[in-house]
Amino acid sequence: MKKLVLAAALTAAASTAFAGNMEEPVMEAPVVVEETNASSSAAGVWVPLVVLAIIAAAVAAD
Repeated sequence: MKKLVLAAALTAAASTAFAGNMEEPVMEAPVVVEETNASSSAAGVWVPLVVLAIIAAAVAAD
């Protein structure tokens, strides 16, 4: 009976001794997000201007 109690006490002491981790925490590298630049800032303006010019030419032709 004494051996059983001693074994249980040693088991309990051994399990709590390994409960924590002594290694340093692993830090993951930060995620870097790069913004892409548009080829031209006025690229979205040309299409409506061309359409407006075509409409103006069609109205002027009447």
